[in-house]
Amino acid sequence: MLGMAAAHPTGVRDLLFEAPRSLKALSEEHCDGWGIALYRDAWTVHRSIECAARCERYGAIDLDATLAIAHVRKMTVGALALSNTHPFQRGRFVFAHNGTVETAQLVAHTSREQLVAIEGTTDSEKLFAFVLTQIDECGNVERGIASAVARMHGFGDIGSATFLLGDGERLFAHRLGRALFTAAREGATVIASEPLGDRDTWSEVAERELLVLDAFTARALAA
Repeated sequence: MLGMAAAHPTGVRDLLFEAPRSLKALSEEHCDGWGIALYRDAWTVHRSIECAARCERYGAIDLDATLAIAHVRKMTVGALALSNTHPFQRGRFVFAHNGTVETAQLVAHTSREQLVAIEGTTDSEKLFAFVLTQIDECGNVERGIASAVARMHGFGDIGSATFLLGDGERLFAHRLGRALFTAAREGATVIASEPLGDRDTWSEVAERELLVLDAFTARALAA
């Protein structure tokens, strides 16, 4: 999983295609589909159920964007289907998740409106619906995501809920159960499930930490 926030349209081609641990390389193991969401005035989401390393479309995308979220999937919950392929989009929000999360308590605290919008059968999309419910209730993106994370932490052991969420302006990242690492580039901040290349100096995100990323910083938010 990879995210980027940049001041101006920027590409991360090395992390997606060229680095020793690029998403393309990781897709040999995480081979159950891929997705890339790019923001340039609006979101464009590309998804496929093919393995990224063997998919011609994966290598042909124009990557310059101010926000990006990319994911290569290894199936746990939900069949091989486009509707189960990350990132998921709802209006101005795009979301990707790493890990497997117990969903009973999430669903119990999710609005009917968000539940009926779910298209696939993954735990990840239910987690997305839960976070969107808290945003709706708070009427503010930052407070809503912080509220969602605080509630999740109060549920006890629900598995792994490491996620990235973009709202068209910023990128939010939460670590719970699966690792995240950040790195600063000129005019951009990147975040990934592991250090993807040697060009950057990567810093590990603390467990249970919630960050908001812009082009210049990865700032911690109180959950």
